[in-house]
Amino acid sequence: MGKKLVAYFSASGVTAKVAEKLAKAAEADLFEIKPEVPYTRADLSWMNKNSRSSVEMNDRSCRPAIANKLDNMADYDLVFVGFPVWWYREPSIIDTFMESYDFTGKTVVPFCTSGGSGLGESAANMQELASGARFGIGERFKGRVSETELAAWASTF
Repeated sequence: MGKKLVAYFSASGVTAKVAEKLAKAAEADLFEIKPEVPYTRADLSWMNKNSRSSVEMNDRSCRPAIANKLDNMADYDLVFVGFPVWWYREPSIIDTFMESYDFTGKTVVPFCTSGGSGLGESAANMQELASGARFGIGERFKGRVSETELAAWASTF
């Protein structure tokens, strides 16, 4: 297997911690998907139907801009893509990320953080956006997952 990458979006820091552990466990490079306009606490209020995250999740065509670009995506064969679950799927910024690169011939493996919700529609949505990729079976992790657990999971790809 060639080079590995852990790319992630984290709104509150939980996914970032899991992604950092996964990158270490899988001996992978790490890339944070940063929104051009950072999310505030008010933006993330799922109880407010007018909050930024609620509006984005209700509009499947929404593509929040990403502040940074990965210049060497072609170098990677295995790409883990991590995110918090929002409304039973990946945040719209992950859709932006998936549409920003050519994943043809790569293995993409989604992972999410959540206290209870699983990947939901995420894998199917991401596959539509990266038609040339192979997809590994994703997983949901709690913030306290151990590096050992992540290493065992990552070694299956």
